[in-house]
Amino acid sequence: MTQLLRVQNFNVSADGIAAGASEDQTLERPFGLDHAERLFSWAGATASWPMRTDPGGSRGLDDYLTRDYPRNIGAEIMGRNKFGPQRGPWQDHAWQGWWGERPPFRTPVFVLTHHQRPSITLSDTTFHFVDGAPATVLAQAKEAAQGKDVRLGGGVTTIREFLDADLVDTLHIAVSPVKLGSGLKLWDSPDDLRDRFHVDVVPSASGVTHHLFWRK
Repeated sequence: MTQLLRVQNFNVSADGIAAGASEDQTLERPFGLDHAERLFSWAGATASWPMRTDPGGSRGLDDYLTRDYPRNIGAEIMGRNKFGPQRGPWQDHAWQGWWGERPPFRTPVFVLTHHQRPSITLSDTTFHFVDGAPATVLAQAKEAAQGKDVRLGGGVTTIREFLDADLVDTLHIAVSPVKLGSGLKLWDSPDDLRDRFHVDVVPSASGVTHHLFWRK
């Protein structure tokens, strides 16, 4: 069975921005943006949002895409900035990610970094810190996924790196109807990917437009 590299539920603004500049990321601003919740509030409003503590929530397309997030995922690849705000050599190993003792991934996670550190396991998630070319890291993640697909979790620089290496099979990009003006861009226009991907563009009642890409 073919293993896919999938980008899922990745959020950008109407002008293609997914995060602030690297130097703008702090413990208080994981995305390096003010009011970053404007980009992903559509998912948090759904009935299937995994951190929901109260009953209710929206149904429909947004809910389906939120519920589909873990389906057939056996491993994840993420950039170091998604794991934490540190730069350079690890000063200590106390930082274990933004997510506390029970990270939401529940699979092996491969964190791209030029400064390796020992793997850590929290609940049912193991983080491996790796330094390698995209194709090499993808091969490691596919082996760990044991026949399931691999999620490319971001951030934006990591997704661009794997797109440039022509390794991504499918993408779901949620475009919010806000403009941020400056920051790290996934694209200048979603049309930038049409040379390699088919695409369906589906508006949602939440105001978000879902762009669903699959390799030609």
